Amino acid sequence: MAGIPTFRLTSEGGGSNGQRREDIYPGLEVDIILKKDQRSGKRTRGIVEKLLTSAAFHSRGIKVRLEDGQVGRVAEIIGD
Repeated sequence: MAGIPTFRLTSEGGGSNGQRREDIYPGLEVDIILKKDQRSGKRTRGIVEKLLTSAAFHSRGIKVRLEDGQVGRVAEIIGD
């Protein structure tokens, strides 16, 4: 199919935007977007307790559970 661009989802490139599982670990401070806040984009800050996404890369962010029990996708990595 000449002339049709193809796109691949990879874990290459990008910054600390929460899409690569290798960048996220328990104890890390992150901003997540809860399911109920997807439309508004409201972020919730917390400390990662557990990673729930098993894939190495997820385009909408790796799903995590925070220490306070809230579950959402990582929007941004804040730091240790």
